[in-house]
Amino acid sequence: MPEAVSTISHNWAFAIFLIGVFGLCAFMIGASRFLGSRAIGRAKNDPFESGVVSTGGARLRLSAKFYLVAMLFVIFDVEALFLFGWATSVRESGWFGFAGAAVFIAILFAGLVYEAASGALDWAPEGRRNRQAKLKQ
Repeated sequence: MPEAVSTISHNWAFAIFLIGVFGLCAFMIGASRFLGSRAIGRAKNDPFESGVVSTGGARLRLSAKFYLVAMLFVIFDVEALFLFGWATSVRESGWFGFAGAAVFIAILFAGLVYEAASGALDWAPEGRRNRQAKLKQ
């Protein structure tokens, strides 16, 4: 019986929390609607960021290499997070944990070697790479 009472009290506490969250959100949206400015002007709808009025369109085409670098950053950032977690518990994990981290780092290094070999880390345009290769000969 005490287990059922604690479950019911936990559920009521969660329900009160959710009601409070939705009530606070509704209050903030309603308050901004009633207290906000209603001035209409030509400059009100212009995008404005960091003190600079934007010029041109928002549809800027970027090279796929920028997305590749972003993905590589996220991948290696998450892997660094895993290694940080291992480093904080290195005493508890012992040699077994060290071997696991060593295998993990070896896989990361193999992936980095593969990316370098496939040209994913080459930033120079192909024409400049060809000129540099000719100069080296």
